[in-house]
Amino acid sequence: MIRLSVLDQSPIRKGGTAFQAVQETIELAKLTDRLGYHRYWVSEHHNILGLAGSSPEVLISHLAGETKGIRMGSGGIMLPNHSSLKVAENFRMLETLFPGRIDLGLGRAPGGDRLTAAILNPSNSFVQNDFIQQLMDLRDFLTDNAEPDSIQEKVKAIPVAETCPELWILTSSGESALIAAHFGMALSFAQFINPTGGYASIRAYKERFQPSESLKTPQASVGLFVLCADTKEKADELQAVMDRQLLNIEKGISEGILSYEEIKPYVYSDLERVRLLHNRGRMIAGTPDTVKKRIIDLTGEYGIDEVVVSTITYDFKDRVRSYELLAEAFELEKRL
Repeated sequence: MIRLSVLDQSPIRKGGTAFQAVQETIELAKLTDRLGYHRYWVSEHHNILGLAGSSPEVLISHLAGETKGIRMGSGGIMLPNHSSLKVAENFRMLETLFPGRIDLGLGRAPGGDRLTAAILNPSNSFVQNDFIQQLMDLRDFLTDNAEPDSIQEKVKAIPVAETCPELWILTSSGESALIAAHFGMALSFAQFINPTGGYASIRAYKERFQPSESLKTPQASVGLFVLCADTKEKADELQAVMDRQLLNIEKGISEGILSYEEIKPYVYSDLERVRLLHNRGRMIAGTPDTVKKRIIDLTGEYGIDEVVVSTITYDFKDRVRSYELLAEAFELEKRL
């Protein structure tokens, strides 16, 4: 059985506002909860005008209160931007408010440019060993494990929660897969960022996984852009919009999501067409039968049972319809 989850970056359409984007995130969370999706993750991005999601810990609190059964979490908290203690306190509070429903997905990238990351955390050295130390500190704060003379022996993450959020490591390069394996944490590979390397990363993670108190066997998922529509023609239009969006991101253009009518006349250069072909590996688009088959094939190749779906469209109705069609295709069990 394949579990379907959601990654929402709160995208802003061209001419739209952050308020609209966040309201759509709230509506989408409630919808996917009713449709039977497994978890709902929100992202952390900074200094990107086309994305409203900068504070996942704040958004999670509101979304969890607006939903009933779907798990809520971060996809992810960019740990080098923060104090490990403060992240532990934020997510212990969330776990206290919504016990057994919170995921803490962690990333090593800044979620934006280096200048912004340096302002967020002036002591950020962008060194992997610092990230590993932060992970160790965070884990110990969340579990109250305290070695003699350690920081955790003197400082406790408040409130002390009876349960612990699920810990996930997010990776697009594969390097963090080995870190997840070492610490016995779950792993999510971001194929929506990098279309290559996912199979090798998850294989290495499974081979080197060391059981932890919270996770006895390896648990992995893959994140993809998915665009599902009633007709192939509509799916092709949604894919064309996403093609342009990804190309704009690569060029450093942050003008929001464009409509199909606006991008339709554009003629791509040969180099741009190469990039479009490459980026097609980051997404699945088509009618429900086509999308379902490709997801089933992909999970079989990865050896996983969960896909985290990110759907970005100009019209929110198309986004809603994509998640509805996907839920129907996989016969998800609805929540009342």
